[in-house]
Amino acid sequence: MDKDDIKKENEMFLSICPRNCYETCGLISHVQNGRLIKVEGDPHHGYTQGKLCAKGYAYTEYVYSPQRLRHPLRQVPRGSGNWYRISWEEALEDIANKILELHHRYGSSLACAYNKFSGNLGVLHNATEGMFRGLGSHTKLSGNACLAAGSDAVAYNRGQLIFHDPEDMAKSKAIVLWGVNPARTAVHQWNFINQARDKGAQILVIDPLYTPSAAQADIYLQINPGTDGLLAMAVLKILLEEGKLNPEYFGGNIYGWESFQSYLQEKVTLEEASKVTGVPQEGIYDLSSFYKEKPCATWVGFGLQRYSNGGQNIRCIDALVALSGNHELKGGGLYYNNLMDDVFKNGLLNFPRPMNQEVIIERSIDINSFAQEALALTDPPLKFLWIAGRNPLSQDQDQQNWQKLLNQLELVVAVDLFMNETTAQADIVLPAASPFEEYDLHQSYWHQWIAINQKAIPPFFEAKSDLEIARSLTKVLNKLQPNFSSFPDQLTALDWIAAEFTPEILERLGIAEWQELLQGPRKLKISEGIGYDQGFQTEMGKLKLYSPEAKEHQLPALARFLEQGKNSLYSLRLLTPQSLFRIHSQYRTVSWLSQDQGAEVVEMNPYDAEIRGIKEKESVSVFNDWGNCQRKVKLNDRIPQGVIVIAQSGKDSVNQLLAKQSADMGTQYAGSRGAAYYDAWVEVERGFKREGM
Repeated sequence: MDKDDIKKENEMFLSICPRNCYETCGLISHVQNGRLIKVEGDPHHGYTQGKLCAKGYAYTEYVYSPQRLRHPLRQVPRGSGNWYRISWEEALEDIANKILELHHRYGSSLACAYNKFSGNLGVLHNATEGMFRGLGSHTKLSGNACLAAGSDAVAYNRGQLIFHDPEDMAKSKAIVLWGVNPARTAVHQWNFINQARDKGAQILVIDPLYTPSAAQADIYLQINPGTDGLLAMAVLKILLEEGKLNPEYFGGNIYGWESFQSYLQEKVTLEEASKVTGVPQEGIYDLSSFYKEKPCATWVGFGLQRYSNGGQNIRCIDALVALSGNHELKGGGLYYNNLMDDVFKNGLLNFPRPMNQEVIIERSIDINSFAQEALALTDPPLKFLWIAGRNPLSQDQDQQNWQKLLNQLELVVAVDLFMNETTAQADIVLPAASPFEEYDLHQSYWHQWIAINQKAIPPFFEAKSDLEIARSLTKVLNKLQPNFSSFPDQLTALDWIAAEFTPEILERLGIAEWQELLQGPRKLKISEGIGYDQGFQTEMGKLKLYSPEAKEHQLPALARFLEQGKNSLYSLRLLTPQSLFRIHSQYRTVSWLSQDQGAEVVEMNPYDAEIRGIKEKESVSVFNDWGNCQRKVKLNDRIPQGVIVIAQSGKDSVNQLLAKQSADMGTQYAGSRGAAYYDAWVEVERGFKREGM
């Protein structure tokens, strides 16, 4: 196969949806005369089995959207909207000259940074990181906005992040969906949930919000935000008092059981747990009955960790799963994510640093406080920023400092498919390729299927993949100053893909050579000695109910946590789940999905609206000390009193209301704490934006 050849006749190609989503769906791309005409599900993908969500079926409009970026653009001055087209040669030379000038000014490339994350989860999209590693010393993004606190929580308990195959949920006799909404965010998992339900399994949903998943459950428990750990402890108390826990097992496999047992007996009461969590005692008993019905699967959603006590909440739920005897049962256990182990070596992400530099420093900035930390950098200060795979002016907290940072930088480069809040503030915008215009390699963070994304169509006008951009910029840098970068500009996408397949990976996939993946995805076999049935992987081989490491990150008493914000001007807790037809700001340009108006409304309880004199469909300002955004009111009596809901991805970003707030854990997994997005308190008033807000 010619690496760059795209046939012009009618063809079908195997593609993979690369979005930050549980599913990582298998696609079949239908191409006619070099143009993508239809996208459908790949029936040979063992997890997604030929089905797609609405976003997948809308890919043809996404690829050929009239709003898609076609050429490199330059803006003068920054933020003015005064754009003009430039060639790739001009763009790359301007960028390369600035990198070289900063290197000569400061003696290294530490004044240059990237801010890149999960807009495309393909392995080859780590080319951004590889390109910067080729510069030697530089400033990089660190941390994780999605999984940090919860991953630490499980690692503190178990020693490593090993979870069950989500397809095993079909074997469950009871399923607890705890703070997760698969009817909206993981539709393919309903196939396996329904298989279990057909055999008699019941579904229980725990969530502050009455979600589409809750509507399909046998039991729904509405819980007060951030109190999930106490609910898990109350269930453990019931199981302990009913003799459903096995002390002999605990003695040999549990560290800290005696203190934990005393806490349950002396500190936890059902009356207090019901009062704090908002779950009736009858509901707590209903939940306890699920954990007696083995195997019971517990799926913990990512939103649970987005509180300042999020890690501790997940530690408590994980303890419930283990102590109830569900840990090692097929169809039981904890489901959180499924990064089973480091499958691939990630040659781009871990590209070797230059050998010709005596001292190499990679200066890290936490993704959850990027702007604040970047502004504080000295020796040298940050002067150049490369943004790819994300839209921080829509997604991040601390928007005020982001604007300050952009104002002081000397060059801002953004790589994207569309104009958005962030690209609008860049000096140079480079048009990115869609998934259908590039090769890539994909591993899901939920299921265990590995697949190659085939290049199906030529690039849209002058769009380039992250890898091609990295190669092109490296060539220009080394032309201007020989051997400045060590990044290998000659290696193609297929070269990088081939290098990822070791004999061990080929064996685990049951194939002789990686090219067999071009015929379809394969399921990865778990490595010997790795898996949920291999016991606890802590240093003592026990479940650690007591963890000195976790104790270092303990928070103030729960009572103080619950009172946060209630004595201030802002008495409404803000929750910001994903919109139905978007992932953050992605897909909002697709007219096929424009019926999703949820991103432009604020949902609130009728009582909270009435006491503020607010009516249905009225325009309101949602505000706090950090900022404000405008929305139309949607009254919903299923929203708890004292809570409002604004979905991610609205044009007037809800993240303007989020300060830098950290979760209790994350330093072990991601190098920094997670973000407490749901510890935001706001007020709502009629009318338009308040002056000075």
